[in-house]
Amino acid sequence: MLTEKEYLEQYNPNDFERPSVAVDLLVFTIEDDRLKTVLVEREEHPFKNKLSLPGVFVGIKETLEDATVRGIQEETGLKDIYFEQLYTWGDVDRDPRMRIISVSYIAIVDCAQINLSAGKRTVSAALYDVDELLASDTELAFDHKKIIQYGRERIRNKVDYSPIAFEFLPEEFTLPALQRVYEIILDKPLYKAGFRRKIAPMIVETDRMTSGDAHRPSRYYRQKKDVK
Repeated sequence: MLTEKEYLEQYNPNDFERPSVAVDLLVFTIEDDRLKTVLVEREEHPFKNKLSLPGVFVGIKETLEDATVRGIQEETGLKDIYFEQLYTWGDVDRDPRMRIISVSYIAIVDCAQINLSAGKRTVSAALYDVDELLASDTELAFDHKKIIQYGRERIRNKVDYSPIAFEFLPEEFTLPALQRVYEIILDKPLYKAGFRRKIAPMIVETDRMTSGDAHRPSRYYRQKKDVK
């Protein structure tokens, strides 16, 4: 019987077919009171000149998270943003080139931090309205429309039990701005009193107030650091 060392010395990885692994990146933000995502126009085949999510192949010595960080920066110019794993997509014919398994990630960023630029393999990068995109006949590359729909539902589900909504805002924010983020994500109006009771344990007030507009000044708040 072989020892493990002997087994590994004679093991030939070429005995098995190996699929390629990629990461696809859903960068969500809120602009003009609408949930939007970053799409790029592909410069290469397949789906040349079609819109797609930013994405990259995972390097052989690269973790999924490292590839995600690299992909976000290479394809959109964004860096240092929040992201979490969404789902793994493994349909056999999802990519016409070869067998490719994709791990999708959600990235969320305050719109004020977005400064998009075309990447190494893209013609352009821009924000697109998620609801309009999903309701339209616009064809996206690969299975990316399905991924966007799944990502939107994940955010809607998580906003009820996690502080994910804070990632759409700057470090300091007003309560009306925070409530509006919740309303946009959930696609429904919320009662002010009930909303403020719900989020009270998740925020702390600052000593700063809004100024310079015609409305009554609003206090700025921060997210509590221990809220997860």
